[in-house]
Amino acid sequence: MAKVIAAIAADPMAQHSLEGLAAIAAFSPFHFHRLYRGLTGETVMDTLRHQRLAMAAVRLANQDGNVTEIALACGYESPQAFTRAFRQFSGDSPSTFRRKIAVMTQSVQQGKFAQHASHPEVPLIRQETLQLQALRHEGPTSTIAHTHRRLHRLLGKRAAPVRYGVCYGDPDQGASFRYYAAALRSSDDRLDDGMECIDIAAGTYACHTVIGRYTQINASIAALYSLWLPYSGYEPDDRPLIECYRNQPHEVAQEALHTDLLIPVRALR
Repeated sequence: MAKVIAAIAADPMAQHSLEGLAAIAAFSPFHFHRLYRGLTGETVMDTLRHQRLAMAAVRLANQDGNVTEIALACGYESPQAFTRAFRQFSGDSPSTFRRKIAVMTQSVQQGKFAQHASHPEVPLIRQETLQLQALRHEGPTSTIAHTHRRLHRLLGKRAAPVRYGVCYGDPDQGASFRYYAAALRSSDDRLDDGMECIDIAAGTYACHTVIGRYTQINASIAALYSLWLPYSGYEPDDRPLIECYRNQPHEVAQEALHTDLLIPVRALR
């Protein structure tokens, strides 16, 4: 199924057919549809729609066209239909989503934030050593949510109130990028098949909190690296970026999701 998801992610606007995707997976269309939903938790059409809306979110964050232009480019016949779908996907209208991300990406003037700009304060925290049990993500970054769902199934009833996403490298750098869905590890935990032990050294992190749906995370990370970090007096450290999920979608409403983004930093040398 990873090949199917990769094909959809590579070109969400292509005219993907059930028969064509089933052929990639080497199943009959009937069995493919059932297996796909069983493994991913959604239908092929759900995945296709989410991929197109994720593409729209990137364009909105990058100010790449107005709402109508983005709606048409992403396969919607009207801005009204696009707005309804995007609100269901992200919790915000396209215009509200764009404004939220713009708060993170105010223009920089003379090496500092403009005095009138509204920008988030990014506190520094010390994170102690993390000992994690982790499941490595395979496939395009757009399907990371599937790896987190698989981790949830593997952990079962084991208590893990906080979950983590651990990012090594830049997702745009291809093979050097690694991502893990993880939870804290105790001495008596038995690792399931495919799970690994990861130890992350203690250190200083810039901590930005995202309240709401996960669609804000990627744009927030990009803004922290491109606009906050160069003027902060700090530089990236070699430790991985950590996504700290303080609650889970099955526990709270989407609008109440709490995610801390931890950017590893050290003082400029």
